[in-house]
Amino acid sequence: MTSEMRSSISIYLASLVTYVQAISKSGSIPLYKDPSAPVEERVTDLLSRMTIEDKAAQLLQGDLRNWIDISDGTLNQTGLEWSMRARAGSYYVGVAIPWKMLSDGIKIGQDFLVQNTTLGIPAWVQSEGIHGFLIPNATIFNSPIAHACSFNPPLIEKMAKAIAREASVLGVNQIFGPLADLARELRFGRVEETFGEDGYLTGELAHAYVKGLQSGNVSAMVKHFAAFASPEQGINCAPVHGGERELRTTYLPPFKRAIIDAGALSVMSAYHSYDGVPSVADRHTLTDILRGEWGYKYFVMSDAGATDRLCKDFKMCRSDPIDSEAVVNFAFPAGNDVEMGGGSFNFEKIPDMVASGKLSIDIVNQAVSRQLRAKFEAGLFETPFTGVSEEDQATYINTPENIGLARQLDAESIVLLENHDDVLPLKKDARIAVIGPMARGYMNYGDYVPYRSQYRGVTPLDGIKAASTGSITYAKGCERWSNDQSGFDEAVAAAESADVAVVVVGTWSRDQDELWSGLNATTGEHVDISSLNLVGAMPHLVKAIIDTGKATVVVFSSGKPITEPWISDAASALVQQFYPSEQGGHALADVLFGDVNPSGKLSVSFPYDIGTTPIYYDYLNSARAYPDPGAVYANGSMTFGHNYVLQSPLPLYEFGYGKSYSTFRYSNVKLSQYTASSADVVILSVDITNGSKRDGAEVVQLYVQDMVASVVVPNKQLRGFSKVLVPAGATKTVEIDVAIADLGVWDISMNYVVEPGEFTFHVGSSSKDLRGSATLTVLA
Repeated sequence: MTSEMRSSISIYLASLVTYVQAISKSGSIPLYKDPSAPVEERVTDLLSRMTIEDKAAQLLQGDLRNWIDISDGTLNQTGLEWSMRARAGSYYVGVAIPWKMLSDGIKIGQDFLVQNTTLGIPAWVQSEGIHGFLIPNATIFNSPIAHACSFNPPLIEKMAKAIAREASVLGVNQIFGPLADLARELRFGRVEETFGEDGYLTGELAHAYVKGLQSGNVSAMVKHFAAFASPEQGINCAPVHGGERELRTTYLPPFKRAIIDAGALSVMSAYHSYDGVPSVADRHTLTDILRGEWGYKYFVMSDAGATDRLCKDFKMCRSDPIDSEAVVNFAFPAGNDVEMGGGSFNFEKIPDMVASGKLSIDIVNQAVSRQLRAKFEAGLFETPFTGVSEEDQATYINTPENIGLARQLDAESIVLLENHDDVLPLKKDARIAVIGPMARGYMNYGDYVPYRSQYRGVTPLDGIKAASTGSITYAKGCERWSNDQSGFDEAVAAAESADVAVVVVGTWSRDQDELWSGLNATTGEHVDISSLNLVGAMPHLVKAIIDTGKATVVVFSSGKPITEPWISDAASALVQQFYPSEQGGHALADVLFGDVNPSGKLSVSFPYDIGTTPIYYDYLNSARAYPDPGAVYANGSMTFGHNYVLQSPLPLYEFGYGKSYSTFRYSNVKLSQYTASSADVVILSVDITNGSKRDGAEVVQLYVQDMVASVVVPNKQLRGFSKVLVPAGATKTVEIDVAIADLGVWDISMNYVVEPGEFTFHVGSSSKDLRGSATLTVLA
C-alpha cells in the first residue's frame, strides 16, 4: 500500500468516525452495541474507541487453561484478568474435561469480557470438530476421508448442524474446520482429515459443512490455506512444490467454494511453504488473491505455533532468542491477522512496534477490523454465550437423532471394493468368525477425537453380534503393532469352524492426547509413512485365514488407502471402511448383512504400491500416456515392462469407484444444448436403470474433458455428481448442471479464460468407468 493510499484511507476513516460518533451520542448505547446499525459503522465506531493494547489483544489467542485448572475446575482469577487483558480476541477450549467444567469456564471468560472490560468485546470460543465436537461423550462421526465417500453434501450439512448444536450448547462459537486440503500425497499423515483427492468434491463437501455449521451460530474456520496437504516426501509441514497455475487450477478452487460461496467467517493459514514462500507470510495468497481477487472481508488466523516457524524452521530470522519483530513484519502485513497460541506469541510486540514506528497503525486497524467484522456478523455482541443449563445439556449432545445420523452417514460412506461370487450380503443365520485387531477392544477412530474416546462406541464385533441370528466367534489373531503370530492358530481354528470369516485389519491413529504422547500410530497429524502396506503380522493373518479355504471377507479399517493388491484377488470380498463413527460397527453390519445396500464411492484413488504415487485421477495431459506395466505374480514369476518395470502406474481402484449389490445401466445421455457461451449453464441428463431386484443408490458422476487447450490441463475433471436412489427395476432421469464459466483455464499469461472449442461431457460410475458422453461446443 502506498503512502498516498494510506493517507486517503486515514482521512476516510477519520471522517466516518466523526459521523458515527455523532450518531452514538444521540443514543443511549454506543453505536457498536446497536444490533440494528450497519456492520461497517459498528466496526468503525468500536475501532475508534480502542487503545493499541485493546487492538493487540484482539489479535492473540488465549486458552481456557489460563484461568481454569482443568484437574478440578477451580478458578485462577489472576490468570483470568491477565488473559482477558492480553489475549482477548479468542480462546481455545479443546480439552477433554466434563461438560459442566467446560461450559462454566467459557461463561466465566465471556462474562468477564462483557461485564468487566471497558468495551465488552466478546471472544471467539474455539475448539475442534472436523468429525464431531471435541469434548468427551459428544457424537463422533466418521472421519472426513470416510464421509466424503458418501458423495452426499446434504448429509454432510446435517452432520455439521449437529456438531454446531453440540458445541453451542456448551458455549463454543467457532470450530477449526473444515479442511479444504486435497489428499494428493498419500504418505502424509493427515489424509484422513481431508475430503479426498478431488477439488470439486472437496469444495462441495466443505461448502456443505460451512453452511451447516454456521446455520447453527457456530462459525467455521476453513483450513489450511492453501495447498498444505502435498508436502515433500509426505512429511508433515514440509515444503510443497508447485507453480501458480497448479495453485489456481487445483488447490484454490475448493477453498474459494468453502470460504467465499459458503461465507466462512474465518480462515486458518498453514504450516508449510509453497514455492519457497511460507503460507503464514504469503502476501500473494493471503492478500492479493484472498482479499484482492476474492473480496474476503474477515480474518485469517495462523495455526498453532506456525508463526515461530518463520525463524525456527524457515530460517528467515533469528530463532534463539526468536526475533518476534521480524515474525510480525513477515506475517502481519502479508495478511495473517491473528496469531494462534502454541508458540512465542510474537504479536504481543505489536504495540511497541507501532509506538516505535516499525509497524503502521493502518495495518493494525485493518486486521482488527476484519476480526470485529466477523464478530458482528456472527452476532457475538448480542449473544456472547450460547450455553444451556447443566440439566439441559444432555438433551442436545449425543442425542438419538445425532447417533442415528452418525450411523447413516457411516453406512453411506462404506465402499464395496470386491464381491467375488456375490458372497455379500451375508446371511444373518450364518456362523461367522470375526477376526483381527481392529474388530474388538477399541474403536479405530481417526485423529481429532477426545482422550480415551476409543473405549466408547460400537466395534465391528459388537455390530455383527447385534445384527446376527447365528453364532459369532472372535479371535484377535495378532496385535496391530506386532509381528507376533502366536495368535494365528486360534484365529485359523475360528475360521475353520465358521461358514465365513470377517477379518478386520488396517491402519490406526490416536486420540488428541495419545497422538502427541509418543504412542505408536500409523496415521494422524505428524504421523507420516513410507509404505501403504499393512503393518506387522496383519497381512500374514489375512493370508492364513484365506488359506483355510473358507469364505473370507476382509475389511480395511483405515485412514488412507492400503496397498495389498493380492487381497483384492484372494479374498472373497473386500470392504473399505475409512475411520468410523461411534456407530461404526452397526454401520458395517448394516452393509455386510444387506440392510444397507452399499453406495459409497472412493474419495481417493488406491495405488498398487506407494512407489506409483501420486495416483490421483485428474493428472495433466501427457501423464500416464503409455503405460507398459510389468508384474510379479504370486508364484514368484515376473513379467517385465517399462513403466513400471514390475508394476502399473494406473490405480488399483480409481477415484469414484465403488460396487453395489445392485446393477445400474446408463442410457439416453443428452445435453440441454450443444453450443454455449461462457455465460450459459448446460444441463446433462442421463437415465439410470436399476437392473437388479434390490433398491439401490448410485452416485452419477460427470467429468468434463477439454479437448484442445492453450496450456496443459487435467485430462478430465469432476464437474458434477448426483446421488440418486433407484428402486429395483426402475429408471430415473438424473440432471446435473454445469456452469460453462467453470470450464476455464489459466492461460499462458495467467488470465482465467473460457476458451472456445469442444468439451466432452463424460458420465459414469467412477472416474474410469464412464458409461456415456456428449460433446459441447463453446463459442467465442
